[in-house]
Amino acid sequence: MNTDPTFAEKAFNFYARLELPKILPAGILAMNPYQDEKTREYSRLFLRKFYADNQKRVFVFGINPGRFGAGVTGVTFTDPVALKMACGISNDFPERKESSSDFVYRFIAQYGGVEQFYRHFFLTAVCPLGFTKDGNNYNFYDSAELLEKVRPFLLHTISSQISFGANQDAAIIFGSGKNYKIFCDLNKEGQFFKKVYPLEHPRFIMQYRRGQMEKYIEKYKEVFTAALGKSTKLARGV
Repeated sequence: MNTDPTFAEKAFNFYARLELPKILPAGILAMNPYQDEKTREYSRLFLRKFYADNQKRVFVFGINPGRFGAGVTGVTFTDPVALKMACGISNDFPERKESSSDFVYRFIAQYGGVEQFYRHFFLTAVCPLGFTKDGNNYNFYDSAELLEKVRPFLLHTISSQISFGANQDAAIIFGSGKNYKIFCDLNKEGQFFKKVYPLEHPRFIMQYRRGQMEKYIEKYKEVFTAALGKSTKLARGV
């Protein structure tokens, strides 16, 4: 009988112990949803449902948690509505939709559904904890000072997450501009993944390209298929 910790157990222990660097630039606050007991429990339920095995998966990196998605549920790109309706995990969070989650779950539905998707992929973030400034979401790269302070944290947490069971042949990055550029730099230093596939961020698509949503869903399908090793023509070597 295999007694090794499952992907789910490793992931949950990682999130439950996360702590951001103590010193952040003035006016920027850390957002750690896993400090909330209810959020931790729902993230545990999600992980147990979809990751209770030792199978390797392709990792998909967003930017950092936002206030209305993972910042509430503890599940990357998953708002309370998606957690209930798509993932089948009833919850008592306010039923507020978040645009990135909306796009991601539209894509997942067309990819084959949550069981098929999570069997092969793991959604996470370059920075697994979030930030706010003046009450608004703030990206880890929105100031050079913040990026400098969290860079060691990013390298450490990417390395730690690989131990869950990452397929290191490829990774997918949501955010084809700064997030992709910074991740490539981190990947070059850490030698985490052989190939990196960039995609436009779901929030960008929903805010600026909503009328072309189906086109982007098709592009996502091509890249996710490529990252599983069925094609390599879309990869950018790093």
